[in-house]
Amino acid sequence: MWGLEYFSFRDLWSPVFMIFMMAIIVLYTFVIGPWRHRFAGSQPVSILRQLAFVLSIVLLYLTQGGPLSLLGHLMFTFHMTNMAIAYIVVPPMLIYAIPDWLWRRLFAASFWRARIFQFFMNPIVSLLLFTLLFSFYHMPANHDWIMTHITVHKLYYILLLLSSLIMWWHVYCPIPEWKRMSNLLTLGYIFMGGLLLTPACAMIIFATTPLFGVYNDPEIWVKAMGYCMSGDPAVLLSQFEGPSFFNMLSTEDDQQLGGIVMKLVQEFVNAAALYTVFMQWYRRERAQEVDPTLEPVAVSPLNDTDRYR
Repeated sequence: MWGLEYFSFRDLWSPVFMIFMMAIIVLYTFVIGPWRHRFAGSQPVSILRQLAFVLSIVLLYLTQGGPLSLLGHLMFTFHMTNMAIAYIVVPPMLIYAIPDWLWRRLFAASFWRARIFQFFMNPIVSLLLFTLLFSFYHMPANHDWIMTHITVHKLYYILLLLSSLIMWWHVYCPIPEWKRMSNLLTLGYIFMGGLLLTPACAMIIFATTPLFGVYNDPEIWVKAMGYCMSGDPAVLLSQFEGPSFFNMLSTEDDQQLGGIVMKLVQEFVNAAALYTVFMQWYRRERAQEVDPTLEPVAVSPLNDTDRYR
């Protein structure tokens, strides 16, 4: 299917990366299980959170080292699907899956109070950072260059993941006293995130010519394929005419569909986030009406450096 039969098990499943991601799941299982008593204030973690963690790691593996990753080098639609899953779907799941007592421990070190971390944890900075990284990556020349330089490619994907985690942290902050925005501002933050990514998606969706050499130039494509397959990638050119062999769509249609998939996934996740934040706000207001003695959740000021202690 989609030409995957032409690639080896190693190409499809990246065994070393698979073992690494499995090790992360095992570590998480021990931390929330047998080792939980070592953490102050620890409480049992619900099955739903545990399932969310496992699913997020599985999705991250599939998009960064599994068959979806390879397909992302064959079709632009799969590339954008991977981007949407890895940086729009997975981060909220990871933030939810890790319990508050573990987050407190992870941020207990004093170096988190450094000004550089405070700067990047600013909601406006984190939102702009992810948007700029994503948009810069999908400028055609930048995309092709990053895709054909493996070290830069890996580092850039790590930066995208970290920036997306920081961005989503302000939406689903698991520590109430660390929350830096009111519910109203959070709703606006989610809306603005969707708005800022629109130009990059629109550029891709409404382009009338192929933008990315990786998906239409055989020479650039085979160079990018050399980083996700074993053996000599030049053999691909001797057997197939290029990426079009594996693509059931035309280059333009594939490109347009990829942009649409990215935008639809983002809008769906944003809609779910808007609903979640609004319902939390509504329930809190209702609870205060029933019991006026309840105090609203305090929102930390943006220059508060004590939140990571």
